[in-house]
Amino acid sequence: MKGTWKLKLRLWLAMVFMFAIVYILIMLAGNLLGYGGFYGFYAIAGIGVLFLQYIFGPKIVESSMGVHQLSEAEAPQLHQMVAELAAAANIPKPKVGISNTMVPNAFAYGRSKRSGHVCVTKGILGLLDEEELKAVLGHEMSHIKHNDMAITTVVSAVPLICYYLAFSLMFSGGGDNDNGGPILGILALIAYFIGQLIVLFISRIREYYADAGSVELGCKPEKLASALYKLVYGAAKVPQSEIKDIEGTKAFFLTDISNARNEFNNLAQLDLDRDGTISADELNVLRDSKVNVGTSNKIMELLSTHPDMLKRIKRLADYS
Repeated sequence: MKGTWKLKLRLWLAMVFMFAIVYILIMLAGNLLGYGGFYGFYAIAGIGVLFLQYIFGPKIVESSMGVHQLSEAEAPQLHQMVAELAAAANIPKPKVGISNTMVPNAFAYGRSKRSGHVCVTKGILGLLDEEELKAVLGHEMSHIKHNDMAITTVVSAVPLICYYLAFSLMFSGGGDNDNGGPILGILALIAYFIGQLIVLFISRIREYYADAGSVELGCKPEKLASALYKLVYGAAKVPQSEIKDIEGTKAFFLTDISNARNEFNNLAQLDLDRDGTISADELNVLRDSKVNVGTSNKIMELLSTHPDMLKRIKRLADYS
């Protein structure tokens, strides 16, 4: 699909850069400061923590989100959509679940393509039409197809290792050159913050890529755009107390639920006929227009797991 090669290139460059950072830091700690192989322990520890997260992550998600697995008898339409999309994606059919929260959204989780789960929230039921819901499920199916759960786990190891290195080097003595430890510790701390920004960048790239994946699976760009618009509007209406209850898991969601009110104000300008949806014609108008994102929104995007919604729907317009 047009433009996806750029997403892939950015993703791989970001990952190479991240692992280059941690490799250089560990080599400096071991060779330049004379600590031998000791600081390799922090790489092992970081990878160990992420391995445990990888193994137990699905159960943690289910527990924190109150997920109930749905049988085909309970949700035949959902199961049919998921089965069709899984066949189109050439992956095993994921399990289907529902989360108790009334914040309208959907998410995917699992350790691999063979153990994938697709989950909708109670709040999304009745909000979207059939094609919009299928486009949302197509987005989540693409996360599973692209092994995004594993990729996120792997890249999250880098800032974690940098944090362990920074803490140890700044506050522990040892080695032949104690004066160099705190300096390298500060560098490791800086690398930790840079690593976190790169993890967020990769997360945003994965969202763009999953949007494109939904279209590749046969879903209409305008239906996904309209679904995103409705999800933002729905989340903006939910009491902030309910948003805060699940804010810690927002990275899993299709949209950034914490920024819903601001995003709705930005997206309302796309709904030219004010009917609460984004049609193919409205998406075509956006395709031929230039999107201007304010400075404050650009800064917020750098610190977000999700792309700026205007830019995201603009990219969907390019697929139409």
